[in-house]
Amino acid sequence: MNWNQLTTEQQLDEIIETSAEKPVVIFKHSTRCSISSTALSRLERAWDADQTPAFYLDLIAYRPISGLIAEKFDVEHQSPQVLVIDQGKCTYSATHWDISMDELKPFLA
Repeated sequence: MNWNQLTTEQQLDEIIETSAEKPVVIFKHSTRCSISSTALSRLERAWDADQTPAFYLDLIAYRPISGLIAEKFDVEHQSPQVLVIDQGKCTYSATHWDISMDELKPFLA
């Protein structure tokens, strides 16, 4: 899986633009949390959506970006958290043990 590192506010605007053409995935990861590491690993092992742009946010290094995500997409900050952005809106969000490719896949079509 090829993650794009999410590190700037400008990238959020680019994600919104890209989502007009196809859904975009954002994974918010806490590098200090074992649940987050497990959720990331499970998602990566099951990932089969190679045409879907996917962004990885390191919450420890870029915490303010997480706040902007919550504000722009009207979602509560969680960690770990996966979001699907489609047509500029968050159409799917899951946290912790609820993160799964099976649940995510229908929102990527």
